[in-house]
Amino acid sequence: MSCNCHSQSLRKVNYQGDGLRAGTQWDEADLGKCQILIDTAHGDSHPGSVHLGKLAEEAKLSVYESQGKPALYSVTDICDGIAMAHDGMNYSLVSREIMSYMYEIHALASPFDGAVFMASCDKSVPAQLMTMLRIDLPSVHVCGGSMLSGPGFMSSEILYGAGDKYAKGEISDNELMYYSMNCCPSAGACQFIGTASTMQSVSEALGLSLPGNALAPAYTAHITRYARAAGRQVIENVKNGLKPRQFITKKNFLNAMMVHAAIGGSTNALLHLPAIAREIGIEITPKDFDQINREIPVLVSLKTGGEWPTDIFWYAGGIPGIMRQLKDLLHLDVMTVTGKTLGENLEKLEATGWFREVNSYLTNYKLAASDIITTRQKPTKPQGNLKILSGNLAPEGAVIKLSGVDEAINNFTGSARVFDSEEEAVAELLSGGIKPHSAVFIRFEGPRGSGMPEMLRTTEALWNMHELSKSVALFTDGRFSGATRGPAVGHISPEAADGGPIAYIEDGDLIKMDVAARKLDIVGIKGQPASAEEVAKVFAQRKAVKQLPVKEATPVVRLYRKLAIGSNRGGGFDI
Repeated sequence: MSCNCHSQSLRKVNYQGDGLRAGTQWDEADLGKCQILIDTAHGDSHPGSVHLGKLAEEAKLSVYESQGKPALYSVTDICDGIAMAHDGMNYSLVSREIMSYMYEIHALASPFDGAVFMASCDKSVPAQLMTMLRIDLPSVHVCGGSMLSGPGFMSSEILYGAGDKYAKGEISDNELMYYSMNCCPSAGACQFIGTASTMQSVSEALGLSLPGNALAPAYTAHITRYARAAGRQVIENVKNGLKPRQFITKKNFLNAMMVHAAIGGSTNALLHLPAIAREIGIEITPKDFDQINREIPVLVSLKTGGEWPTDIFWYAGGIPGIMRQLKDLLHLDVMTVTGKTLGENLEKLEATGWFREVNSYLTNYKLAASDIITTRQKPTKPQGNLKILSGNLAPEGAVIKLSGVDEAINNFTGSARVFDSEEEAVAELLSGGIKPHSAVFIRFEGPRGSGMPEMLRTTEALWNMHELSKSVALFTDGRFSGATRGPAVGHISPEAADGGPIAYIEDGDLIKMDVAARKLDIVGIKGQPASAEEVAKVFAQRKAVKQLPVKEATPVVRLYRKLAIGSNRGGGFDI
């Protein structure tokens, strides 16, 4: 196929590029073909990315079959699980921005006609989706799928609790090694509805990846077929001039938020979806998530707070199975990367027997799809897991995820224990210094404070202390892992580094949280109840004398902190 498109016109002003391509084993015929970038997060960084090189080779074959010329590039990602509990976590959200710009550089510094992007995990998926909307080339996103669940549907989150038990001497070296060797038995994203699985689901729900691709088991041939299909699809999209900015609208984002609510997705979607939407001038606010979570029930009980790992969810129908149940609420007329509407995609899956095929694997587990994906008439939960709280502690909002939270904590009053880093809070927690009915604060951990690391080390430590998990709540301007369980409120805005009220909380101040009313307030000073006016007066006095700390950081973290906008707007660069 001769290609008279973007790459050909640019080559007419840069003939030396042909010679350089010839030096990478391109032949004369290749130079006349559509040139397709295949850019992945492949690397030996973690299970979610280690297999993407093989998937890229599959996409490469189908691009060749379709008479295009592929070129493989890579920008690998880091793993929050590996970065946890040390300063490596400060690089996590930073990496989303840096990866996105590197993918942009790859796509636009060379004359490509289209692109296939591949990723599985927390920051690489949103980084690639941001890039797809920014560069506006014909492109397809490939989700790297789900890891095999371990024995007894074990998932990688179990290792967090096992580690705490090991530290207390409650399990042996051999028991800890058993969990270590069996909780991550294959490549793919972690088997719970963490941020990786959430963002794969968002990619499909937005219409940027192929129908059924999100969470496909990475240990099967299904995932390689999606990679092959993506190579063919991108050539079709180049021929037809189909670019993401032509078809992605606010309706696509509303669909994604409805799916996010129905699967009980990660709170990190409140960072990533607004950042993706900003690329095309669409505003997504925390209130949008709150409203949709009022209206959309949870339709599947996924780990960590629930019952099923994500590979089993995919066999039950995955995201198309959820969309089946939401069909009369979704915007079925939106266009997708297939060149067809969402409604047409779902009709094709029905007509080709896709649901019957994937559901048949559940017979291996003596399960039916209806055991896993519930109906709106008899949902897993009547409303979504997320609520947006506000009050004099969080004037611009904060988020709580209710999965795994004891109902007793929903109407909470506690005495503040304040820490300026997660490390300090965890040390105090593990040493027994946190008492029941405490409101544990970890602050200066927002985008402009330290890069907005997640607080999974703290939430897991608290979750595994059953004497505290029903009476102690965590509050932070940082963020949480999608694996978070237990009473935790994050994304408190304005953050401490921007002079939000959380910066001036002191030990002993009284905090009241009313989840039903969506309220989060400071209601007392140094153990004594106080009116809102009295609280405001004391905090004004504290603000006049307190100097806010500035944490040390490496240059790239300092760059992020300098350019970052608030978490309630996505935490991206303000440029």
